[in-house]
Amino acid sequence: MPTEPTDIRLTLQPESRVELIDVSERVKEKDEAFFESYRKSAYASHHTTAGFFEQSFARRLKHDPEALEKYVGSFKKLFPPDADYRHDQMELRDELSDAQKLVEPKNADSHLTYIGAGLENCVTYLNDRKAPVYFVDLDGTNGEMRRTRKTTVIGFNHESIVEEQVLRIPMGSHPIGSVNLWDPKVGVLDLLEEHIATLGLEKGRISLSLSPDEKNTGLTVNEYETLLMRHDLPEVLKNPLRFMAMRGVNMLRDPGAIKEKAKDYMKYDLVHVVNEFIEATGLSETKVERIIDKFFQVPANRFLRMKRKVDLIVSDEGSGKGRIVNGTYQSPILVQWNRKDDRTRTLNVTFSRFE
Repeated sequence: MPTEPTDIRLTLQPESRVELIDVSERVKEKDEAFFESYRKSAYASHHTTAGFFEQSFARRLKHDPEALEKYVGSFKKLFPPDADYRHDQMELRDELSDAQKLVEPKNADSHLTYIGAGLENCVTYLNDRKAPVYFVDLDGTNGEMRRTRKTTVIGFNHESIVEEQVLRIPMGSHPIGSVNLWDPKVGVLDLLEEHIATLGLEKGRISLSLSPDEKNTGLTVNEYETLLMRHDLPEVLKNPLRFMAMRGVNMLRDPGAIKEKAKDYMKYDLVHVVNEFIEATGLSETKVERIIDKFFQVPANRFLRMKRKVDLIVSDEGSGKGRIVNGTYQSPILVQWNRKDDRTRTLNVTFSRFE
């Protein structure tokens, strides 16, 4: 059995906007003995609208692509395409050129589905040659164009912790808000890169996790686009059902009935969402009306599968110098939906080496 970890880089081209691609089959095409050679594999997506489910969750759904698609579909109904997302209003996107605005995909629904459904940029699986590992793409096409996707897979046998740190992250004054941890003003990326070099880390993992006493907060890896993070995501945190309520409803025709219409449409659509969710996950049947009522009462952290930990893969990719495997638009993002008195959040950072 090899002692040195190995990474495989894959290029994928989805045929539809939402698609599950078995990455393990692609790995075996490149190295037939890969899963016999290594006990574990780390999978990293380079994209903000495509990722992986944790192995425990995929196993719970019996690695069934139909069940996984139904699960994702329940969130796609909550965040339908062409709702009133600020991110998709290209005339407001000052960071884009006029030419870019013509081709930029309107994909706020995919970003919110990624965050809400609990997809991850990086997961680690115990290798099982018989079980598939699905790369879940929520935005694989843009009109008639198939997008090119990239993922890195690292095979390894052991993992050892080489350093741990605690960081204090300053938050804004608003109760609902987010911080881009890659923002140079925050300084987290520079700190991590310095430690990768100091530790001589060539292949491994960096885990960012919230301290156990941190409440009303979560982590994700996504695109820190201003309109998405400062308008669309906060709208979801205030009211997770807002965008679903807008589908098929022309509220401007009857402004006085907006509130009641929204609630009626949400309850109508949510019955189908809850049923599909229960069917996909195999949970025991409960009274659907009780579940629906709870959707109107519980805070967003109970509704969305927001994470308390995100992982970042480190690889030298053959250069001998480790770096964080990171897509162009990917950033770890710290989100809060209730303000702390001291306006800071505590992050635990763990550096591990693959062996």
